[in-house]
Amino acid sequence: MVEFELPYPPSVNHYWRRVGARTLISRGGRAFRHEVCAILAARGVRPLAGPLEMSIVVHPPDRRRRDIDNVQKALLDALQHGGAYDDDSQIIRLAIEKGEPLDGGKTLVQINEVSE
Repeated sequence: MVEFELPYPPSVNHYWRRVGARTLISRGGRAFRHEVCAILAARGVRPLAGPLEMSIVVHPPDRRRRDIDNVQKALLDALQHGGAYDDDSQIIRLAIEKGEPLDGGKTLVQINEVSE
């Protein structure tokens, strides 16, 4: 089992940027990904193998109304990019919970390898 405390992810509405015919990760999305990769690299994270289950608790930075499912894409992609696992298709069970708002926001992630 591995646990991470990460920044609050950008919503899917702010993760992508459309430039002409191309869809790119926004500046905020790249900054989030970079920060997650730095945290995982500092911890010396190695990719988990096989099927995984993940529990996520997101603490928004304020009390604005937010859809909890809008933060998953940026978070799962950043964890994959940072080397927590090889591909987010390895995740077979995902639980996400919205916690109380915290100044600046944060995300708590727990990943477990699942025996086959």
